[in-house]
Amino acid sequence: MTPPKPAPTEPPALLRPRGSNHVGMRQFNERVVLQAIRLNGSLPKADIARLTGLTAQTIGLITTRLEDDDLVVKQSRVRGRIGQPSIPLALNPDGAFSLGIKIGRRSADWLLVDFTGQVRQRHSLDYAFPDISTLLPTIAENMQTMHDSLGPLKDRLVGIGLAAPFQMGGWHRMLGLSQAQSEAWNQIDLRAQVQAMTEVPVSYAKDTSAACVAELVAGRGRDLKNFLYLFVDTFVGGGLVINSHLHGGVHGNSGAVASLPMGLATGRSAPDQLISHASLWELEQRLMARQLDPHAAYDERALTPPYAQETRGWVERAANALAHTVISGTAFLDIDAVVMDGSFSRELLAQLIAATQDALARYSWEGLWSANVIAGDVGPDARALGGALMPLHANFAPDRDLFLKTGA
Repeated sequence: MTPPKPAPTEPPALLRPRGSNHVGMRQFNERVVLQAIRLNGSLPKADIARLTGLTAQTIGLITTRLEDDDLVVKQSRVRGRIGQPSIPLALNPDGAFSLGIKIGRRSADWLLVDFTGQVRQRHSLDYAFPDISTLLPTIAENMQTMHDSLGPLKDRLVGIGLAAPFQMGGWHRMLGLSQAQSEAWNQIDLRAQVQAMTEVPVSYAKDTSAACVAELVAGRGRDLKNFLYLFVDTFVGGGLVINSHLHGGVHGNSGAVASLPMGLATGRSAPDQLISHASLWELEQRLMARQLDPHAAYDERALTPPYAQETRGWVERAANALAHTVISGTAFLDIDAVVMDGSFSRELLAQLIAATQDALARYSWEGLWSANVIAGDVGPDARALGGALMPLHANFAPDRDLFLKTGA
């Protein structure tokens, strides 16, 4: 017999927060209530009780404490229904703040995020490649400026989430870096360096894992239980969600699609990796070969003359390599979907996905269920936003396991 579908007002079962009426569960139950409001929007106490399984008395005590802590606020009474008018409760945007910092190979971003996950402030810095000696002071300066901007609310900054490649100095020959520049980045403990700049706790994740977190919490992950995440940036990368949890792997490096070989090894030669086919670095090289601005790869110019011709060539090559990645991932993981995003324009993302779907039609799917390739909802902010969401989740969400071990 087919099980009954949940009521339309309830969240999907995989995200449904459930509380406990046992003694000693105060903090957990408070987090369950906050998660219910975060997932469903403003709710009256009766609906919170129904969604969480907690008693009306328990909900009354919890919501009073959350109001006293300025984490939730009352909204206007809702009239016109049967019974007494209800008073919905909503998250207080000023209840808490977090700061997300993305350090990439071509740019750095700082996002100040409020308790509802909305971006309050942003700052970006572009460069050819980050120099440690100049970037670290800039990180400290921007952190302090954003923290000070909170004024009387500055004590509500609960943490800083740092997102960066595990191997910033990797593939240094492709980037034109010296061995010394590569080693300087590969040996630095970036989280420890940032932690020394602030008194609030600093968490750290691989940049594409952080982007996957943003998609999981604030994007497609609300409807998908299992998906492979692909993020096309200077170097392509990815993440993996299994049973609505970010799967980190033994080294926190799950979803490292950049290293996926594009063919079989023959003789003594190793095949190219995905990074050489589906990264914006390659589009940069195409543009520079024609004396065009390589930064156009990251904005709307990529689809306009004279850049469009090189972009079309890159899309065709990248799409075929991404299709190979999709079918390989599907064979191993049997996932619901593949979510693709990147640090370029949404129009270019749409073209890349369409070309990838066309390329997938040229592969044999015998023995497999075809994968649905869809666009991510978050966009270029995904890595910094994912970093910012990590402290909020650690402090206020009931499921501490969501991000697993995201890095050493």
